[in-house]
Amino acid sequence: MLRHLHKFPGLLAVLLVSALALSGSVLSLLPALDRAGAVAASGAQISVADLAGRIAVDYPGVEQIRRTASGKVIAFYFENGRPAAVVVDPVSGQPLSEYAPSGFERWVTNLHRSLFLGDGGRIVAGGGALAMLVLALSGLQMTARRMGGWRHLFDRARGTGAQRLHVQFGRLAFAGLVLSSVTALYMSLATFELIPDGMSKPLAPPTEVNGGKPLPVDQIAALQGIDLDQLRELTFPYEGDATDVYAIKAATGEGVIDQATGRMLAWQDHGIARQVHELIYMLHTGQGLWWLGLMLGLSALSVPVMGATGAVVWWTRRRARPGIAGNCAAQAADTVILVGSEGGSTWGFARTLHEALTAAGHKVHTAPMDSLLTSYSAAERMFLLTATYGDGAAPATAGSFLKRLEAVRTSPAFPVAILGFGDRQFPKFCQFTQDVEEALAGKGWASLMPLETIDRQSAQEFARWGEALSRAMGEDLALVHTAVRPQSHTLTLISRSDYGSEVQAPTSVFRFAVPESSLAARLMGRAWPRFAAGDLVGILPPDSILPRYYSLASSTRDGFIEICVRKHPGGLCSSHLHGLQPGDTIEAFVKANPGFRPARGSRPVVLIGAGTGVGPLAGFIRANSAGRPMHLYFGGRNPFSDFLYRREIDGWLKDRRLTSLTTAFSRVKGGTYVQDRLRKDADHLRAMIADGAQIMVCGGREMAAGVMGALAEVLAPAGLTPIALKAQGRYVEDVY
Repeated sequence: MLRHLHKFPGLLAVLLVSALALSGSVLSLLPALDRAGAVAASGAQISVADLAGRIAVDYPGVEQIRRTASGKVIAFYFENGRPAAVVVDPVSGQPLSEYAPSGFERWVTNLHRSLFLGDGGRIVAGGGALAMLVLALSGLQMTARRMGGWRHLFDRARGTGAQRLHVQFGRLAFAGLVLSSVTALYMSLATFELIPDGMSKPLAPPTEVNGGKPLPVDQIAALQGIDLDQLRELTFPYEGDATDVYAIKAATGEGVIDQATGRMLAWQDHGIARQVHELIYMLHTGQGLWWLGLMLGLSALSVPVMGATGAVVWWTRRRARPGIAGNCAAQAADTVILVGSEGGSTWGFARTLHEALTAAGHKVHTAPMDSLLTSYSAAERMFLLTATYGDGAAPATAGSFLKRLEAVRTSPAFPVAILGFGDRQFPKFCQFTQDVEEALAGKGWASLMPLETIDRQSAQEFARWGEALSRAMGEDLALVHTAVRPQSHTLTLISRSDYGSEVQAPTSVFRFAVPESSLAARLMGRAWPRFAAGDLVGILPPDSILPRYYSLASSTRDGFIEICVRKHPGGLCSSHLHGLQPGDTIEAFVKANPGFRPARGSRPVVLIGAGTGVGPLAGFIRANSAGRPMHLYFGGRNPFSDFLYRREIDGWLKDRRLTSLTTAFSRVKGGTYVQDRLRKDADHLRAMIADGAQIMVCGGREMAAGVMGALAEVLAPAGLTPIALKAQGRYVEDVY
């Protein structure tokens, strides 16, 4: 739902909102320029009478004195029958410069307020302000979800160049855009009298004017009681008309003054509604708060950038969605396939299923999960194929599926089969798929076959699911899926460090150069993205389009791409990597792994890894320039053969990036494993966990299981369990 709420106003209103934002940015400069040209009264207590008296001496034909929000004083007068205006010194009343309204300012103001279309344009501009508010609020919520929750809102932005720019500008500009749009909506509603603006009714003409000889303006008692900084506008009586009056508008109200007696004939205070209106006007325009105007102007400048990058992100996602040939209308189809996809790969599997069912004589309708209808009149079965995004969230095309499902009041007559896609290396593998299954079961939807999951886009697992589907439907369906080769980049090997050959576990640390990319490639999402230790690099072995994933031991800041790889007998990718020499190249891409990160803050982190599992942990330590407490438990076979990162670890201990090191080697006399070391350090571990420590485990499944069992024993006296810590985000794993 949020994606649609954000996408459609953005795509439809991008030009309108950009025009309003750019014109608003120009207008935001005016208060600062006005302030720069104003002369301060330097703390002097000057009354309106004092200033008016000085101006009247130099300009006998003065008609009006106006004080702007910046403090600039302008005198309007007639000279030789022609109107003129001058900016004056508020203390001396002496002229500073001629004053002429800016035609450019009027032009930009009319563009910003009404698009040169009168009241119709004002309505459209109000709609633009509403669109901006919707975009800002929905965008912030989407960003929080993408970053893994509100507490991670200001973490480093990830994704393509366009995605990162969109998020970064959005976070920086959010407060300014919300303030601008809310105040603009208020002013639009007030313009059309849909809400009160507090404007006073004109004062009735006074009936008790003295009509005697006018007093000099500097002797008018009512004006002597008003400070200059309260003045908005003073209009002089018409010369020669003894029955005319002074009209004054001040910060607190407005009134009329007898020119002969100097007495206030009538006064009207500004009510609360008027004060609110003036405050909102000031907040929207920056008039009187020039620094706020500049901040709002900078926020507004982000709107065209976000509009352009948002369009690029939308187009990139749309392009990733493959076309479905022979796609029947929803109400004519006997089979419905709904797809939840983030990057586009799930659509490929959906197309394979669609083509197989069509070839078997079925009428098939394939669409995003977000397009779920309340009924399908001809449907006999439904398939839900969905990935999971980030930390168990819905993917891009299924964001509103569960909400749409709630609107379906009756269970359909047809059964449903659910197939999940994910990567078992992620903590919440196919979590959204499970959420969908629970929601369908809760509404009583019948199941065609049990939920199944596909790990790492395995064509073999998909084919086996197809065999089970054939038995469930009583038809012969062959699901032969050919995966599309992922978009990759060429990485050049810089160096390698070899370990483990003496213990029959050849392991190497490979370091590759970060590929250079043009600005255009970054914006279009075709550049090598930003990455962090703990993310995954997908490597495509020669003559294969199925990637193998390895945890990164470096981040963008390090300036290189580093992984630890053990050579496995018969391993296609590991054997290829171990055959590389500096200067050789591979094809690879990055896959974010946001669930495996040290939590923000300064609390201790306990890092537990064995073998190549130390890779991402080494990356976390390398990035720990602030000296946060980090304690590493490392397991290997022999300290003289496979002690990975030994030299670097010694340096990190010295510069306090690493607080402590505990090792366990299994193929030495009295050999131990990391879980043994954890039990031995039980008291220390419990103390750190009581202090809020986070535990991070990386390595093989057997090692991870042993570590969890040991920690369960360690934590039991404190009434805690690894499962409880997991629920708090304080126990995270990267297991393979």
